[in-house]
Amino acid sequence: MQNKPENIPQLQTIEAPLHQLEKQLLSQQVEIESWLRHQWRKTPPLLYSSVDLRNSGFKLAPIDTNLFSAGFNNLNPDFLPMAIQAAQTELEQLRVGCLRILIISEDHTRNMLYFESLATLQEILLKAGFAAHLGSLREDLTEPQELKLPSGRTIYLEPVQRAGNKIGVGDFTACLILLNNDLSSGIPPILQNLDQLVCPPLELGWATRLKSNHFRHYDAVANEFAELINIDPWLINPYFRQCDHVDFLKREGEEQLVKHTEDLLQAIQKKYDQYGIKQKPFVVIKADAGTYGMGVMSVFSADELRHLNRKKRTHMSTAKGNRPITQVLLQEGVYTIEQWQEPTAEPVVYMLGRCVIGGFYRLHAGRSDSENLNSPGMQFAPLAFTKACNNPEQCAEPNACTNRLYSYGVIARLALVAAAREQAELKEKK
Repeated sequence: MQNKPENIPQLQTIEAPLHQLEKQLLSQQVEIESWLRHQWRKTPPLLYSSVDLRNSGFKLAPIDTNLFSAGFNNLNPDFLPMAIQAAQTELEQLRVGCLRILIISEDHTRNMLYFESLATLQEILLKAGFAAHLGSLREDLTEPQELKLPSGRTIYLEPVQRAGNKIGVGDFTACLILLNNDLSSGIPPILQNLDQLVCPPLELGWATRLKSNHFRHYDAVANEFAELINIDPWLINPYFRQCDHVDFLKREGEEQLVKHTEDLLQAIQKKYDQYGIKQKPFVVIKADAGTYGMGVMSVFSADELRHLNRKKRTHMSTAKGNRPITQVLLQEGVYTIEQWQEPTAEPVVYMLGRCVIGGFYRLHAGRSDSENLNSPGMQFAPLAFTKACNNPEQCAEPNACTNRLYSYGVIARLALVAAAREQAELKEKK
């Protein structure tokens, strides 16, 4: 599914608070960009990341930050040069003189679209002037595997081998290991205690990382940023709670879930009343560790948790790799008013280092404006951050102005600041 780079979805409505937020972001670009540069000096960004956003018309907020991005093939190919330049700049800052990169792939999937993403990521690095190979930790892969992709491209997946405290493929030894494996099943011994730089750090894999910790950092970032530009931090920040010792099948931790859900719904309702919002608040419950949209559901009342059927309890019992869900994040549900050619849509912003390189709209014709779109049946429409509309009041159609793309980029980079603080916190603990 393709769209012109300058296009954004046709929105059903544009409520005043978000339109005002967009104008405020544009009017304070100098202060915002200066503040962000200061944050990168204090806490350097991760090498790559992507952020799922939701635009409700009255609120624009991140709902997830992925540090092992797998969707580079959905970016607009016309803006590959932007990604190449970002890779050159960010890698030189990260590791001066680095020339050889080993990308470690997911080992559970045979999805050709995932391999298309790997091919695009490898292409970016190769065209940026780096030797880049694709390695796999799969036990059944004992020799290089040639994969012909639907796009017509060919990639070679090679078994990773270890010699001493370094890993490589064949006779290729990298100076930087780029993880595209989220380590949901744990940190394998072959990756431990390496002399090579590993990005992201092993401790930021889903074996140890918690979404609640990320949003704890984001909460602080949002408050600091809101004070900078004089806005209500709630407009860019979803309320959340964390619950542990949960077992949906055994109904353990149910009362804790109910209590936190009730508290969240009440807090959201107060904000809705403040802004005159007529919609009904809802809460999204998701696995505190994990990805691929697994272990996610939306509830509009705490009573729904007491009356979950067997199917929903089973759905909420395990995450990727059949990992049991024992901790959950309860997050304020953010409606999406965005649509692209009718399907419900939400933007996903991609970054290399501190640079926004584009993104795409995740689309789902079978999901409502309050449901998780990261599920089977989703499609993608690429977008490109070509320019920002610096004077939205002069646009003939304010809802179609590309200033929204700048707003997406600002909020995504706030989530990246939070992720950078996660990384810094890990270093302090070592």
